[in-house]
Amino acid sequence: MRGASGWIGKMNDAFVKIDLHGLRQDEAIRVIDRAIASAGPATYQLQLIHGYHRGTNLRSMIRDWYQGDPRVKRIMPGDNQGITVLVMKELY
Repeated sequence: MRGASGWIGKMNDAFVKIDLHGLRQDEAIRVIDRAIASAGPATYQLQLIHGYHRGTNLRSMIRDWYQGDPRVKRIMPGDNQGITVLVMKELY
């Protein structure tokens, strides 16, 4: 488990939450890329917590940066506007 600007949970969990609060875009990309590379075969989703107000820049960056990434199946909104989900593997 990691605190702010890191992931919460184990990288072999099905749903991993990553706290991006307070990070600049370049820092967030490094954290997300590290999480994608560390994701285990059981990981279905990375839930990126970027926040509402200041997090809108990160939300836009995540959608633009990872839209064509072959490691990411799709990008979808989370349970609220402060979360973006990277789907790594589809649940069947």
